[in-house]
Amino acid sequence: MSDDLQSSHYPPSGAVAIVLLSGGLDSATCLAIARKEGYTIHALSFRYGQRHEYELERAECLAATSGVASHRIVDINLGQFGGSALTDHRLAVPKADSVDGVGTDIPITYVPARNTVFLSLALAFAEVTGSRDIFIGVNALDYSGYPDCRGEFIAAFEAMANLATKSAVQGETIKIHTPLLHLTKGEIISLGLGLGIDYSVTLSCYDPGPGGAACGGCDACLLRKKGFAMNGIVE
Repeated sequence: MSDDLQSSHYPPSGAVAIVLLSGGLDSATCLAIARKEGYTIHALSFRYGQRHEYELERAECLAATSGVASHRIVDINLGQFGGSALTDHRLAVPKADSVDGVGTDIPITYVPARNTVFLSLALAFAEVTGSRDIFIGVNALDYSGYPDCRGEFIAAFEAMANLATKSAVQGETIKIHTPLLHLTKGEIISLGLGLGIDYSVTLSCYDPGPGGAACGGCDACLLRKKGFAMNGIVE
């Protein structure tokens, strides 16, 4: 599993990568990393029953300005199962006054099995496009405590991918790249600024207002503000 930005991995000429692109800060950084490494990129976003689609507008903007080979928005409906404030409008998104108020328990904004579903569809797309590389912006430091953002989960999924696919059985190794896994939000932003990312285009908020204005109080907003503050930036 490639999760070290200092690794010597560079793809062969013409290598193709799938990049999961939510429209948020982390996925935008992953997209920039994959582009810098020289991959031909197919970006993949999901309309999964989330409480707002502003993030998909941002994903489209990022894809359009990043020279990707294609950008697909795939329709699935995790909202039909509920169980998360991100897919069920009857559940309130938790808010706090500062990042100190972000809890340590798995929050109600966790969407059951979301990254498992997303990576499974990315894996299918990878086989069709001839890609052996999938990038996902999971983070195990400054995050909301989601179990499917941990390195153990990614390693297990990668092992499964190399048992379950035609390409892997025929000798091609599938790699799940998690270049942000061990970085703080401040380090991610510093890296992205160095790659020329315009973070004003991105949206991290779980519960934005009209027009996509960030609420400022959800876990994602608070962690984002903390990251910019670590870089001396007031967003």
